[in-house]
Amino acid sequence: MNYEVTATRRRPRTFDSLVGQEFVVASLKNSITSGRIAHAYLFSGPRGVGKTSAARILARALNCPDGPNADGCDDYPGSEEISRGSSMDVIEIDGASNTSVNDVRQIKDEVLFAPTSSRYKIYIIDEVHMLSNSAFNALLKTIEEPPPYVIFVFATTEIHKVPATIRSRCQQFAFRLIPIESVKEQLDVVVGELEIRADDDALFWVAKESTGSLRDAYTLLDQVVSFSDGHITLEKIREKLGLVGLDNLNEIADAVADGDGRKLVELTDGIMSMGVSVEQFTIDLAEYFRSVLFINKGVRRESLLGFSADRFSGKMLRVLSASQVEHALELVLGLYRSIRYSVNPRFDLDLTLSKLAALRDYLTSQEILQELQELREGFTAGEAGEVEPAADSSSHHSSESGPAQTEDASAADDSLDDDAAELHASFSGLLHEKVEAMIGTIRKHNLTLATQLAKATSWSLEGTELRVTFSKRFEAESARGGEETLRQVAREILDTPVLVRIQVDEADVQAPPEGSELSSSAEAVKKVFRGEVVDGDT
Repeated sequence: MNYEVTATRRRPRTFDSLVGQEFVVASLKNSITSGRIAHAYLFSGPRGVGKTSAARILARALNCPDGPNADGCDDYPGSEEISRGSSMDVIEIDGASNTSVNDVRQIKDEVLFAPTSSRYKIYIIDEVHMLSNSAFNALLKTIEEPPPYVIFVFATTEIHKVPATIRSRCQQFAFRLIPIESVKEQLDVVVGELEIRADDDALFWVAKESTGSLRDAYTLLDQVVSFSDGHITLEKIREKLGLVGLDNLNEIADAVADGDGRKLVELTDGIMSMGVSVEQFTIDLAEYFRSVLFINKGVRRESLLGFSADRFSGKMLRVLSASQVEHALELVLGLYRSIRYSVNPRFDLDLTLSKLAALRDYLTSQEILQELQELREGFTAGEAGEVEPAADSSSHHSSESGPAQTEDASAADDSLDDDAAELHASFSGLLHEKVEAMIGTIRKHNLTLATQLAKATSWSLEGTELRVTFSKRFEAESARGGEETLRQVAREILDTPVLVRIQVDEADVQAPPEGSELSSSAEAVKKVFRGEVVDGDT
């Protein structure tokens, strides 16, 4: 007996044996049972999910001698002919090789003749999207009002290429990718029929590699069986097909987490020496980082990860953040795109490995801004919270501050440079606790204004006027936008209505040389950048 590949031998013959297409099966069976049979059907979906098989099953069900019968029947002569695709009344046409308008005209001539021995003459046109526009136009009238004994079944993997005028004349059924679990169940049945041993993880790998196509899974299984000597294992698959094992990828992940560039290169070189191509290594590495990213997001579904979550590198999961793993995946995907046009793919791989070794230091722009914000808040808190009083109020401050507060203030003062200390040298009799309270309250709502106010050289309360003095004009200008906010806060802290006056210590401001006049453009630049004009000779 001639050898028959698994995909052909296991082709479904009834609706119930069609795997993973429950909605399509239920709809077609109900339409046959109720007698609501359309004159044109359009089956769309990925490759290898059962479109052509469903078309043959439909043809057999419609032409059952006692039918139409939704359950199908195998006891009439034409059944086997339909299954083999050799029936005179069920004509299968390859749309890719019959694209011209003349081919469609031949169909138009043939539909005038009734079926020879069946109830219906059924045309199954596979890959119908390959027909030319002229062929589609010639087919329109025929599929809209065919003879009552003619039914068209179109199958396509690219539904978007089928004209809307054709789609509107057909009942459309969308076939889905078959779940990995369902594919693996079918593979278990096949290896049982072949009476060979197969490890569970090996069959799971075959099912995963099929990407939802049962026909692809059967084809890959036939190849694996041919070199497995009666026992299919994942190790044999990796060795014969040149794949990178999970253990190898875990070692690489650990090296990435450690930032060990030398070890990363050595491990990769060892994998390359085993005959694994750069392209295959890149694919496996991308899939690994994808799975790690899913785990970081809380995904534990084995059909998505490819393995159980506890088999992946625990060190990488602990050390690297989700954003760093995302960046690693971006680097590997970029490598895959670039190696096609590379002078030497290994050079591109080495460059990517170098970037992966520095992955621990990677920060997104948002994380960098967050770090800067935290540093800024910490610095401004130190500036505003550890302001020293003027000499005439130091004894009063010491009496009101506890030992712990005085010790903290001294520690903070040590971290300030001389210039920062001078900015807070004078408060003109206004207790610095009040200043701290005002700046602290403003900081909760306006960090920028609080930062500027912390740079004031002196604070004084003269009658009902609160004067805040700066040594630099641009600092004073920056603070003037918040006068109303400061007035409201000062009223609460000082328990009295006050007027706020922002001023500059004119003694510290250098005037321009006598006789010099600034141009209008210089004035504009000075205003925008809040700067001062200095002598060019200095």
